Amino acid sequence: MNRAATFGMAAAATLAVAYWLACFQVGEWQQTIVLQFGKPVRSILEPGLYFKTPFAQNVVYLDKRLLEYDAAPKELITQDKQQLVVDNFSRWRIIDPLTFYQTMLNEAGAQSRLDDIIYSNLREAIGRTTLQHVVSGDRVALMQGVTDGSNEKAAAFGVEVVDVRIKRTELPEKNEQNIFSRMRTERERQAKKFRAEGEEESRKIRSQAEKSRQVILAEAGRAAEVIRGEADAKATDVYAAAYQRDPEFYRFMRTLEVYRTVFKERTTMVLDPRSEFLRLLESSR
Repeated sequence: MNRAATFGMAAAATLAVAYWLACFQVGEWQQTIVLQFGKPVRSILEPGLYFKTPFAQNVVYLDKRLLEYDAAPKELITQDKQQLVVDNFSRWRIIDPLTFYQTMLNEAGAQSRLDDIIYSNLREAIGRTTLQHVVSGDRVALMQGVTDGSNEKAAAFGVEVVDVRIKRTELPEKNEQNIFSRMRTERERQAKKFRAEGEEESRKIRSQAEKSRQVILAEAGRAAEVIRGEADAKATDVYAAAYQRDPEFYRFMRTLEVYRTVFKERTTMVLDPRSEFLRLLESSR
């Protein structure tokens, strides 16, 4: 190998090393800060191939994508003085890499600072509402307020808080029994109230039914007496008409009916032979 070839290979190697030391690439998901002797001199937000001064400058890569921070569950106190264990998470991203690097340095520092910011806003929001509203109310509006407040404070650190959400809300174990006891007492009170109202309504219905029954019976009795009186009147009219047509025959039939009623089997009677009661028998003999 001649000297020219050796020199060419050495030059190529030198250029390769220089290129490796002086060039750096920024991906679509990345943003960078160029440091010169440890001090930031510029930030790069767009992807592409860039150059730096070898040995004097170095590059810090930061994520441009949406990041997620899952906070540890914490106990908070609601407006009605109820303790609540809240498990929340947040989504955030770096919007100003230079400010971010100067104030938070890296993602671990950012998560620590965000934990303080979000916890402070979440505690304030929970403290302004009741336990029932947190558990079953408009949680979207509640968390939107927390997100807006957290984003306003985090902007000073080059960070945008995109979303804060509650994953789970629980009662502290020491408070669960008390809450359940109060719920049981409230349900028993409501049950007693409903039973009392039902019993009162039942008495009203029974009283009304009894009143209706008495009215119906009275009306039926009155109608029966009217019908019975009309029937008796008609019977009297019939008897009177028959009696007027043939008084002797009517007297004869009435006497026979009396005999049939009085003279039953083995009946003993003591009467005067001249009694009007025995006149018919005497005449037949």
